[in-house]
Amino acid sequence: MVHRLPITKARINLGQVVKRVHVNKEYFILEKDGIPVAGIMGADELEDYLELQDPKARGAIAASNADIAAGRTRPAEDLLQLGKRRKKATTTKR
Repeated sequence: MVHRLPITKARINLGQVVKRVHVNKEYFILEKDGIPVAGIMGADELEDYLELQDPKARGAIAASNADIAAGRTRPAEDLLQLGKRRKKATTTKR
């Protein structure tokens, strides 16, 4: 949920605002004289957002989407089974 809040109220209640962002995954748009000037979001989500601004990350996502569209994917169960087989093989060699 997105809340709009004057900067002065955010400053007074910063601890509460940050707790709501962290615990409840809420967003806040801070306003000065009724004009939106900044936003507050959780750190994990901000890191994800910043990562998506990286051209390399965008390229990897585009390539992944192209693989999906072309049918060059496998179900996750196949990958999990492969991992189990490899783990078992390395365990039995010891």
